[in-house]
Amino acid sequence: MDREVMQLRDSLIPKYSALIYNGFWFSPEREALQVLVTESQRDITGVVRLKLYKGNMIVAGRKSPKSLYDPKIATMEGEGAEKYDQSDATGFIRLSALRLKVRAARKSLTKK
Repeated sequence: MDREVMQLRDSLIPKYSALIYNGFWFSPEREALQVLVTESQRDITGVVRLKLYKGNMIVAGRKSPKSLYDPKIATMEGEGAEKYDQSDATGFIRLSALRLKVRAARKSLTKK
């Protein structure tokens, strides 16, 4: 599952749980959330190995034919397009920080 979809799904699960707990299984908002949860789980398949010991559970391994992880892409070594380019990180960091720079600039204008 894509990280952003997972974060969205996880952020809505408390609301989903509260609706069920409070008896709103047939409410339109629970049904709308169900569509999102169902769609987010559509491609989830595979095998997970667990180790159980004295009340603890440890994920020992997982594999899926639909995994988004590709070791050929995730490597720092390799040739051509497969090789990680550090300049990609610089651009990503600049874009991610842009909203923080704008916020700081607005704060400094309001203090003057």
